[in-house]
Amino acid sequence: MKHKFISKRYWNNVSTPMGASGDLAKKYDDIINLSLGDPDLNTDLRIIEEAFNDASNGHTHYTNPLGDEELRLEISKYYKEEFNYDVALNECLVTTSGCHAMWLILESILDDGDEVIIPEPYFTPYPDQVKLARGKAVLLETFEEEMFQVNVERLEQCITNRTKAIIINTPSNPTGTCFSKTTLEDIAKVAIKHDLIVIADDIYTAFSYAEPFIPITTLDGMKERTISIRSFSKDYCMTGWRIGYVIAPKEIIQIMKDVNENNVFTAPSISQRAALHALRMRKEIQPGIIEEFKNRAYYAYERIREISYLSVLEPRGSLYLFVNIKKTGSTSREFCDKLLNEHHILAIPGDAFGKSGEGYIRIALTVGVNKLKEAFDRLL
Repeated sequence: MKHKFISKRYWNNVSTPMGASGDLAKKYDDIINLSLGDPDLNTDLRIIEEAFNDASNGHTHYTNPLGDEELRLEISKYYKEEFNYDVALNECLVTTSGCHAMWLILESILDDGDEVIIPEPYFTPYPDQVKLARGKAVLLETFEEEMFQVNVERLEQCITNRTKAIIINTPSNPTGTCFSKTTLEDIAKVAIKHDLIVIADDIYTAFSYAEPFIPITTLDGMKERTISIRSFSKDYCMTGWRIGYVIAPKEIIQIMKDVNENNVFTAPSISQRAALHALRMRKEIQPGIIEEFKNRAYYAYERIREISYLSVLEPRGSLYLFVNIKKTGSTSREFCDKLLNEHHILAIPGDAFGKSGEGYIRIALTVGVNKLKEAFDRLL
């Protein structure tokens, strides 16, 4: 939008299908919304009650700028228990969501014009997040025929003298792919060879169905060059609490802390307490959440297989299926328009996730099996 009081940087901005989905969701009274990845499950009451008790007992003030020390100790304990990986307190920063973490990271590591390689299809905000930090996004296509794994030869072809970092997201939004150990090891070799940083957007780690999640930072030689983003939004159904954290070398964490003092200073103390209790109770809380979304994924997968003009890879991870609609002859946007206006189903066109997403749509498994059944029945 062009306006004299708006920064010229944003005059040519266009709202993405992700951003527009909020208004479209109100278009029909009977809409089935498979657009945004906001789990329909509420935060477990045990987390809410513990956070409420902490607020009542005085946890309503600023925390340490790095984050509540008790929470960071619990994060360190979590990494040791789950991955046998040591995280020091000064290697962890609590952030106001995963998206906030990504902005802090890019703002802290990029010089003007530095390049960041982003495998596509990608989480829609990535290129603009790089641009906000005055960097340049370099897009690396991945393909369904290769299970959306990163091809290392094509990755190396993207590297220039200005390349600073590679963003990886596994399990992936939107494709649901889980990078194999071989893929992670190959990416690590490239990062070490070219002295690059890997920004690991580890948002959907609980939802790794195909094989156990492996943090790339735990691979040999990667601790010094990996910045890991974690969030409580999806793994614990805590999107509204806006709480996440970063694991990185202490020098990077220190700069992120300094940048954050000019932004929000600290993450909300009450949300940090909720995150603490979520981690402590994860073995009681997470299994039911994971099983529910896994059941939804496989139910939707089987229903899609029954529809001649659709196809999809078997579920591997995340809360999404990336559905191939190429047999229809429609573009992704045309197909989503038809879904919305003829069947009252809201999904996101694949081109919202980069040009290699054309010919696909993303469905978020954020409604129960009964609603998914109703959605697929409408297509018959």
